[in-house]
Amino acid sequence: MMTADMTRFLAFDLGASSGRGVVGTLEQDHLRIQELHRFPNGPVTIPGNMHWDVLRLFSEMTEALILYAQKYGKTLNGIGIDTWGVDFALLAKDGGLLGNPHHYRDPRTDGMVEKASELVDRKAIFDATGIQFMQLNTLIQVFSMVEHHSPLLDMAETLLMMPSLFQYFLTGRKVNEFTDVTTSQMYNPRTGTWAYDLLQQLHIPTDMLSAEIVTPGTIVGDLLPHLTMMTGLSKVPVIASASHDTASAVAAVPAHGEDWAYLSSGTWSLLGLEIPEPIITDDCLRYNLTNEGGVGGTYRFLKNIAGLWLVQESKRLWERESGPLSYADLAQLAQMAKPFIAVLEPNDSVFLNPPNVPQAIIQFCKDTGQQAPETRGEIVRCVLESLALKYRNVLEKMEDLRGKPVEVLHIVGGGVQNTLLCQFTANATGKQVIAGPIEATAIGNIMMQAIATGDIASIAEGRDLVKRSFDVLMYEPQDVDQWDEAYQRSRAILDKAW
Repeated sequence: MMTADMTRFLAFDLGASSGRGVVGTLEQDHLRIQELHRFPNGPVTIPGNMHWDVLRLFSEMTEALILYAQKYGKTLNGIGIDTWGVDFALLAKDGGLLGNPHHYRDPRTDGMVEKASELVDRKAIFDATGIQFMQLNTLIQVFSMVEHHSPLLDMAETLLMMPSLFQYFLTGRKVNEFTDVTTSQMYNPRTGTWAYDLLQQLHIPTDMLSAEIVTPGTIVGDLLPHLTMMTGLSKVPVIASASHDTASAVAAVPAHGEDWAYLSSGTWSLLGLEIPEPIITDDCLRYNLTNEGGVGGTYRFLKNIAGLWLVQESKRLWERESGPLSYADLAQLAQMAKPFIAVLEPNDSVFLNPPNVPQAIIQFCKDTGQQAPETRGEIVRCVLESLALKYRNVLEKMEDLRGKPVEVLHIVGGGVQNTLLCQFTANATGKQVIAGPIEATAIGNIMMQAIATGDIASIAEGRDLVKRSFDVLMYEPQDVDQWDEAYQRSRAILDKAW
């Protein structure tokens, strides 16, 4: 149970493959976290479309609340939710959900970036939003609904980004949170509101954008009475923490000063800088870099890179072929494999959602005139080396645009556990890498809740708390000449993507 000097928060951290409820306990100037409830997540495919099963996810969340009350008692100081970006739900006038929200990999957006660019020039879209072009962006998803004459747009009164949908289920209040809204490519950072002019040019209805946009660390409302009765909890504030998972992860980076970059490493790799104002220039557009909202009035100047998803999907296919296979097994095979057989461009469209990732890797190598990896170890090593080389390629562009070099690269998230990738990243970039904490997203979620309730005074104080509470690993660059030679060879492929 909770003592007088103990404060507890519950972070719901929903990822593309799983969700969990994580309890954070603030006690004696340290933060402890414990996973309370984990549950699977993933697309539900029906003829022609991919969706998220949001009602099942919410059921799992209420189960976590019941488990919390059973284990810790009635008192809970806050609930926060973070999810992936770009996806959204539509609500009818009566507040009801209009269909299951689509998955960002749904094929309805195929070709839609090009169609949208026929109506509005790409430069104009970027000038209005500062967001990189990806067919999974909210803007492109909604535009595809316009192009397909979806009746849901006529019925919709409110658009809620994914974490805000679950906040609505918990509180009955409709708001959207800044960090997640900025992933949509529908928000204008210069005006601080939706990019209405752009949306009207694309024939996207704007009446549904009526929900207030709140800053990270805002108390949205209290848990609804029927949920307190169902779960056994007392009155609990629901907090818009940093609702986009990368924003939460970056909030928890144990860094000081300005000469650092971050890499949120997991299914996706999000590599970037924390900056006071968005950088919206022709070079940013050319490099397809993005400006997403951060905490404390900052922006996350970053690049989305297809990350460990390529390894995850390969593992899934190999397990179907020959049974269980651990990531440790794959790492060992990669460690022993021949280095630098080939280099991939991780963001090539062929890797967006291929039915067979290993085969897609092999075919990419053949199509680009390279020797193709053959064994599982060679394939995994090829992916990890390619990611590390891509990180250097992106980081160099960002350093040029900011006009200032980076001294340290902080890696946070589940990818921290891939020590081979961490070392490769130090080798490729020539930077010191500080890896950890692993659970940065849940920690940042909890940290922003504690700021909202006044238990932590500031972002800087929260980062100091993270540094005291969690271990990190440091990686120094090795074999720099060998990696530099590999990088120079790889630039013909990596630079072509720009």
